[in-house]
Amino acid sequence: MSSTGSLVLDAEALYRELVRGVRSLMGPETRLVGITSGGAWLVERLQKELGLPGAPGVISSALHRDDFAQRGLSSAGQTLLPFDVNGADILLLDDVLYTGRTLRAVINELFDYGRPASVRLAVLVDRGGRQLPIQADYAAARVALPAGSTLALARSEAGGFSFHVEQA
Repeated sequence: MSSTGSLVLDAEALYRELVRGVRSLMGPETRLVGITSGGAWLVERLQKELGLPGAPGVISSALHRDDFAQRGLSSAGQTLLPFDVNGADILLLDDVLYTGRTLRAVINELFDYGRPASVRLAVLVDRGGRQLPIQADYAAARVALPAGSTLALARSEAGGFSFHVEQA
């Protein structure tokens, strides 16, 4: 917290921590899959930085959300899994873990494509407030925010990350 009481998160420093955490979770057959949109940005950069072959996977929660009627279908991102999901060791990446509802929807989407051997999760920030029994295998940071506030990852044109916090 700064002297004004607002939360300051260095997204680039947290990204460097995430790289270390992802390296510790990776096996020779691990496939990275980013959750649209923040997780997709992370996985795109990680794939390059870790020198992994091929394209990373991107997965959308849109079709399986429990609030689909209110939100509708987002054009922000579509699921693209350029590998066979059956028997795969999948490491999901996301920017912020909060209630767990997006993860539930993503896991449903993932199983529409096949049956992975394992699914793990790495996030930049775990902000608590879970409504479902879901947890990250690795979180670069854990922070507490009021229930009505939002924490969103932004990406500059140069590819740098920053966080935007809006208080309730």
